[in-house]
Amino acid sequence: MRMDSTQDRGDDSAATGGERSAESTHVEGSLPTVFVADMDRAVAFYTEVLGLTLAFRAGDHWASIDAGAGTQIGLHPGRTSATAPDDAISIGLNVTNPIETVIAELSARGVEFGEVSSDGMLKIAHFADPDGNPLYLCEQPRWNHS
Repeated sequence: MRMDSTQDRGDDSAATGGERSAESTHVEGSLPTVFVADMDRAVAFYTEVLGLTLAFRAGDHWASIDAGAGTQIGLHPGRTSATAPDDAISIGLNVTNPIETVIAELSARGVEFGEVSSDGMLKIAHFADPDGNPLYLCEQPRWNHS
């Protein structure tokens, strides 16, 4: 059984593939923060190029990008153009269409990808935002938890 926001989260059943245990119900979604050098450029990349939705913006101080399924990406000033992104986190974006289709669409918008890697289950394609923050597309099988 797959747990979603319409189901009872107080279930004490053991957590397996996609289910939540009763102990984990106070955390939902995620908000990774990405440090950027140019807020306008970053917002344009995440919204216009990747097609995500701007949920909130506080001038050049903060922007929240809605990545769906309870995940928002926070954009925060702090990286200078000269700062290397060696310590940056990597954000994975799950795709809902075949990864090759999404790569073709984003490549047409100027995103540069490396080779698609696959372990037989997942397909991963790495790219970067304009500040060099590492991102990747992830195509994973649709699990049926019923």
